[in-house]
Amino acid sequence: MNYEVKHKKVLVTGGAGFIGSNLVDSLLDNGNTVVCLDNFSTGKIENLKDAQSNPNFTLKEGDIRDRNTCMEAVEGCDYVLHQAALGSVPRSIEDPITSTEVNIIGFVNMLFAAKEAGVKRFVYAASSSTYGDHKALPKVEHVIGNSLSPYAITKYVDELFAKNFSDIYGIETVGLRYFNVFGRRQDPNGAYAAVIPKFISSLMKHESPIINGDGSNSRDFTYIDNVIQANQLAVAVPTTVFKERLKEYQNQVPGVPGISEAATISEVFNVAYGESSTLNELVNLLKEELNTFDSLIAEIPVVFGPERRGDVPHSMASIEKGKVILGYKPLCSFSLGLKRACDWYWENLN
Repeated sequence: MNYEVKHKKVLVTGGAGFIGSNLVDSLLDNGNTVVCLDNFSTGKIENLKDAQSNPNFTLKEGDIRDRNTCMEAVEGCDYVLHQAALGSVPRSIEDPITSTEVNIIGFVNMLFAAKEAGVKRFVYAASSSTYGDHKALPKVEHVIGNSLSPYAITKYVDELFAKNFSDIYGIETVGLRYFNVFGRRQDPNGAYAAVIPKFISSLMKHESPIINGDGSNSRDFTYIDNVIQANQLAVAVPTTVFKERLKEYQNQVPGVPGISEAATISEVFNVAYGESSTLNELVNLLKEELNTFDSLIAEIPVVFGPERRGDVPHSMASIEKGKVILGYKPLCSFSLGLKRACDWYWENLN
């Protein structure tokens, strides 16, 4: 059975951002009442243009670092989808203080507010950066390495707090470790822009995309529709079903920590497509897709720059845990996602 969130009240933090705004639209389409909390440090009001015409949508401008703001935003909500964070490994290296304040203090504020409000389940954006220097592929949720950046540390600390709150206070928490999400509304501009929109924007302007390193680094690129599905499932799978499937997964996979009958749900899941592509392969595929709009793009050369500090060389996820417990099955392949992304950027950036 494929579970969805319907006719509930849901708070989406960071709801004006790339992932958050797509979640907002999906929830509204399912007849939910949605509250969006965002301070617009990285989110954009134009991402909410469709939502703002819906009577079931409320926008609250505020910062998760303010506890009272969090308490007000979550009042009366059944669920929280916590997407608010300061992303980017390079940003966290340049300014670890702000990343820590937002990603840890803000996270705990929101988690505490959800507990106080009696929220049924708290689903939050975790990160594949948590795997750090662990080299084995594919990445499985219960095996991680040493963190390689302040950002990675903040996201792992969030997981620890979520588990602790579940153990102490009984609030159900689910972390979704996103792997290189891309798609419509992802900002191609700025120093910390993600690689796919940045490459698309460069190619559309007939500028050479800049690859950090020799292009052999690989990523498990994940289209936004797969992330929406994972969030819906993470909220909607009933507790009894969740625990039954968790036991099934534990019986299948050696070394997975057990859960007692009375234990409160607190799990993390990889959200990915389950395959990897190198940055060189990515650029070639983007050229092929964009060539249908502009034949000159195929001839644009690539520029190779230095490796970035804190980057993980290779990343590919096992999505078996999500399949077994959540019923997660990626809706969109990497190649189809690239096509949809290129179509969207061509229509919206030109």
